[in-house]
Amino acid sequence: MSYEFYTVEKKAPIAWVYLDRPEKKNAMHPPAWIEPVEIFEDLNKDDSIRVVIVTSSSDNFCAGIDLMGMAPMVPEIMEADQKGGTKKALLKNVLWMQEGINAFEKCQKPIIAAVSGHCIGAGLDMITACDIRLCTENAVFSLREAAVGIAADMGVLQRLPHIVGQGVTRELAYTAKNFDAKRAREILLVNQIYADREALLKEAELMATQIAENSPLAVQASKDVLNYGIGKSIDDGLKYVATMSTNIVPSEDLFEAMTAFAEKRKPVFKGR
Repeated sequence: MSYEFYTVEKKAPIAWVYLDRPEKKNAMHPPAWIEPVEIFEDLNKDDSIRVVIVTSSSDNFCAGIDLMGMAPMVPEIMEADQKGGTKKALLKNVLWMQEGINAFEKCQKPIIAAVSGHCIGAGLDMITACDIRLCTENAVFSLREAAVGIAADMGVLQRLPHIVGQGVTRELAYTAKNFDAKRAREILLVNQIYADREALLKEAELMATQIAENSPLAVQASKDVLNYGIGKSIDDGLKYVATMSTNIVPSEDLFEAMTAFAEKRKPVFKGR
């Protein structure tokens, strides 16, 4: 299956999703927002895929939203004298664009974002909807929206505080300044920094392989529980994980783990 903005390569148990508009530094035009829903629906259905790596086909991850490229599909953003009907149409378009980013978070499989070069605006929205973020030493990030006269409305203001905290999020949102890989690591936006893109992709694949070796039932349940717990009390989270645990236990994966332990070998999980 082919897409306009993304390229998807399935190399079971890992799927690689590449942002692939290098001539525009992966600036996000309409297909960038539309295609993720279909991409991740397909990956969710494919039991051979256990982990997803999202990266760029070129040196820059994402230059943000392509405002001029979006104009034909969201003409309301260019109308100076907006009336009620125009604003209603604009709201509808913002909501469907949000679903494009939400699709990353809703993916049942863990997603590793591997970032090199620029990760600006909408690119930051995207990676905050992923589970794990890695980057190169030359990575540059920015919550840029305030600098172009808009409030970030694709999810970063909701997700980023849970990653880096309220204070840092407010600083980044209000200043719209660039920050480098070292700062991203300090604020825990990224887990690790690598020397170059080659090393980044190698280590992202290694991490994905380590994840894929574990029980997919347990890994996907863990993601579900972690996502559910955001904004909930510990008590609510405990009740939810208790329900989740009873849904996946017993399983063939559990019996395989016990058998492998007794036989002193590495378990081979099947996700059943």
